[in-house]
Amino acid sequence: MTLRRRDFLTLLGGAAAAWPLTARAQRAKLPVIGYLDSQPAVEGQDRRRAFRQGLKDNGFVEGENVVIDYRFGGEQMERVPELLNELVRARVAVIVAVSGPIALLAAKVSTSIPIVFMVPEDPVRLGLVASLARPGGNMTGINFFLTELVAKRLGLLREMVPGAVRVGVLVNPAEPVIAEATLREVDVAARAMGLQIQIYKASTNGEINEAFAAMGRDRPDALFVSSGPYYGSRRVQLANLASRHAIPATYTSRLHPEVGGLMSYGVDPVDRYREAGVYVGRILQGVKPADLPVVQSTKFELVINLETARLLGIDVPPTLLAIADEVIE
Repeated sequence: MTLRRRDFLTLLGGAAAAWPLTARAQRAKLPVIGYLDSQPAVEGQDRRRAFRQGLKDNGFVEGENVVIDYRFGGEQMERVPELLNELVRARVAVIVAVSGPIALLAAKVSTSIPIVFMVPEDPVRLGLVASLARPGGNMTGINFFLTELVAKRLGLLREMVPGAVRVGVLVNPAEPVIAEATLREVDVAARAMGLQIQIYKASTNGEINEAFAAMGRDRPDALFVSSGPYYGSRRVQLANLASRHAIPATYTSRLHPEVGGLMSYGVDPVDRYREAGVYVGRILQGVKPADLPVVQSTKFELVINLETARLLGIDVPPTLLAIADEVIE
């Protein structure tokens, strides 16, 4: 009887020890998605949930039948190339490039691993795909039109501040593709509207403070803030400084007026992450990126923070209130 009990315990112990190994082996067989963001991990949790929802819509659930390898640059774009190389060496099934700068770097490190990008302007112009309808290579994704919307955003800002003549434009030189496209588009739009522009550049926390200190001296009538992942991560700082210096400002996403910015016009950031998740799911199902047309965002939203407008002494025109998708009281 003692021998049988000992044999049983030995067998049970061996099986228990094998369970973690079996679980790891099963996990190792799951497809791995390499998810790369230049921002800190604390940023964008709602967007990552939307991404996972898009995956789920195609039958993939993190931890069950797919693994997501998250990599975060912590606001240091210089870390992105090495993070990309790590994902390539890990032989992930798909790479998700959540911004234009990351997509451009990803295009240089692999021509074989499928890459799903989220970019703010025409990916054909950026050289990422051959055409929108048939990308033709290992890349496809979402174009959310932030730079193409520059003229629209500037027009809405002028409607908010009809007496504006001089408009400051804040761009991030560390994101040169976005900065150059923004300045190109805003120059054309400003000329057509008879506006004068003053360019301010900032790529760090300290430089943002310095730029607003310069605006405090120059006193522009309004401020146009460029798109880009870094300014998204500094949205509280930007909103606070704009309020402190009493400068009406426009931004690219609702994330800014939600923390006190005056207004935004652009694509719902959460929705584009869901769309990216859908495309990653289709690629995991076997569809080639070359056969997946670039998604052209069609839903744009105007968000106005009415309390911020009151603090700035602005009476929001009824025409803007009538077309706003959301008014934050």
